[in-house]
Amino acid sequence: MHAAGAVFQPELIDLMKAVLDEAAATLPEGRRTSTTMAEMASQILVCAGKGERDPAALKAAALLAVRECSHYSHDISPERRAV
Repeated sequence: MHAAGAVFQPELIDLMKAVLDEAAATLPEGRRTSTTMAEMASQILVCAGKGERDPAALKAAALLAVRECSHYSHDISPERRAV
């Protein structure tokens, strides 16, 4: 099942939200941007759409998405932006 066509039960939606909140809590406050949150949420949705229900696996996928999107300008230090 692809996440774009997925229908999630309320219990799974609650689980996904809890996983997103838990993953976000592990990040430094400065990294909890709307872009980062959207990337993590998207990855959680994709994995859940493929049938993943393990909270640890969903959290790991969300955090992997953050690591992969760390090249965005909001993650570059102010000193490097000035170059």
